[in-house]
Amino acid sequence: MEYKTQMEAGKKGIVTPQMKTVAEKENIEVSEIMKKVAEGTVAIPANINHKSLSAEGIGSGLRTKINVNLGISGDKKDYDVEMQKVKLAIDFKCEAIMDLSNYGKTNTFRKKLIEMSPAMIGTVPMYDAVGYLEKDLLDITAKDFLKVVEAHAKEGVDFMTIHAGINKRAVECFRRSKRLTNIVSRGGSLLFAWMEMTGNENPFYEYYDEVLDILREYDVTISLGDALRPGSIADSTDAGQISELIELGDLTKRAWAKDVQVMVEGPGHMAMNEISANMTLQKRICHNAPFYVLGPLVTDIAPGYDHITSAIGGAIAASSGADFLCYVTPAEHLRLPDIDDVREGIVASKIAAHAADIAKGVKGARDIDNKMSDARRRIDWDEMFSYAIDREKAERYFNSAPPSEKHTCSMCGKMCAMRTTNMILEGKKVKFCSEK
Repeated sequence: MEYKTQMEAGKKGIVTPQMKTVAEKENIEVSEIMKKVAEGTVAIPANINHKSLSAEGIGSGLRTKINVNLGISGDKKDYDVEMQKVKLAIDFKCEAIMDLSNYGKTNTFRKKLIEMSPAMIGTVPMYDAVGYLEKDLLDITAKDFLKVVEAHAKEGVDFMTIHAGINKRAVECFRRSKRLTNIVSRGGSLLFAWMEMTGNENPFYEYYDEVLDILREYDVTISLGDALRPGSIADSTDAGQISELIELGDLTKRAWAKDVQVMVEGPGHMAMNEISANMTLQKRICHNAPFYVLGPLVTDIAPGYDHITSAIGGAIAASSGADFLCYVTPAEHLRLPDIDDVREGIVASKIAAHAADIAKGVKGARDIDNKMSDARRRIDWDEMFSYAIDREKAERYFNSAPPSEKHTCSMCGKMCAMRTTNMILEGKKVKFCSEK
């Protein structure tokens, strides 16, 4: 039997090579992966033209995945630096990289990225529309936007953020909400501006079936963008956000009917006490489709530390049902992140994802923590470093203030609790003043 997409294969009872890869990585029976892909609760973004891909599954019962945003901007056009960020993301085994380039002819960078990256690649075609078409926003037609979608799909992009839910109904709810920070989604704001200036319906909503036909041809997963995500905790869970979510639930079912895999994107900025309820609401309204969240950032007053505010929200979100975390760097709200910002953002997001997997009881999630704890008991530094999320930083910190006694660190020295307890349990005496 032939199939066009992973979802179609699942519905037909076909086990694909990508399903086998995901099953091995997750230590789950491939039949279970196939079933979840068929019903839409797991997505395997895998464009037929992305030959270097090492497939990953996103969704129910699987490890929480993370995405790294990067790309060229008009104010920062260093392709070499962006490729260094790509290498860092791959070295840290991040599952996804989104190319958010919005300046010039972005396809050169994107093609190179797809050619060499084992991580799945995502894009937001709306960002690229002005540069790709060489037209001002007002001069772009609805069908022009679809040309950009098709170009990205042909190049091998595995998933695309398409802001199809911000239709005229959702905009009306947004207007009534009287938000503090209005629209903070870049793609959402561009579509809102285009709709207001032309008087037309959102082209991705009006021509949604045609968008799906393009995505199905190359097995591109649609990531339904949250154009009306809250950009401040004051705006979270308002009518605009929820009205768009309702639209996304309907668009999810329409995509599945065409065998197109779906992820749904979510907030944003949100107070901690609202996060769990939002995850439940999304899963209910969007039929348990995989949920992809930015943060949520749990406070608005930490510029320079938003990787921390995001990791707090991300851990709560993922432990409450979110499946995919978009990293946030310390540079969020301030500037394009540099390589150090990217590293900090990756590590913070990986901590959040792993902590959530432990809380969710994901199979095998605790194993590495138990190994780390055992190595700490034995004070085996080399082994401890091997389990660290960021080995380089752990070793650098340890070696920056080396202890006089190998089996301690410079904080406690010979008063190390592990050392003391081990010696007593081994029948030895513990001495400090008289010890030579």
